[in-house]
Amino acid sequence: MTNVTDTIPTWLSAEDLNLARARLPIVYLDVIPVRVDEAGRITRVGLLLRGRPDGSISRALISGRVLHGERIREALLRHIEKDLGALALPQLPTNPAPFTVAEYFPDPEISGFHDPRQHAVSLVYVVPVKGDCSPSQDALDLVWLTPKEAMSQNVRAEMTGGQDQLVQMALAHAGAHS
Repeated sequence: MTNVTDTIPTWLSAEDLNLARARLPIVYLDVIPVRVDEAGRITRVGLLLRGRPDGSISRALISGRVLHGERIREALLRHIEKDLGALALPQLPTNPAPFTVAEYFPDPEISGFHDPRQHAVSLVYVVPVKGDCSPSQDALDLVWLTPKEAMSQNVRAEMTGGQDQLVQMALAHAGAHS
């Protein structure tokens, strides 16, 4: 299977990406995958287990860049499939709108959202998924937690870069009680 980034001519080389990251905010997506009941209430929150560049392991959201010329809906589907597999069956509206925007900075003191590589502007979505999910690509594991479990101090301590705040905000936005 050919990686989509290998076939898109507008994809930046590693050198060009580093240059852009040093000078421009990069557009990202953060996705909180959820399971919902028949009334649309969140019953489970999906969190990935990922290895980090420094060798540590953390709980994480689905996250990634929007490619040049790519619609937001396409980027959401691409990242969800990349991390949860082709059978995740995300329930996206035709024109998805983020529930919030997070600004990541190399300096963790600026916004509470931290990415040591860059200034990134992330559109944040809560996406119900109905299908079979399994971690893929660089995700080591996927766990489905109740909202209360997802907001426990132990789980929040396993998350980095402020993503635990995004889960908390998503649950409050959706009216889920932890």
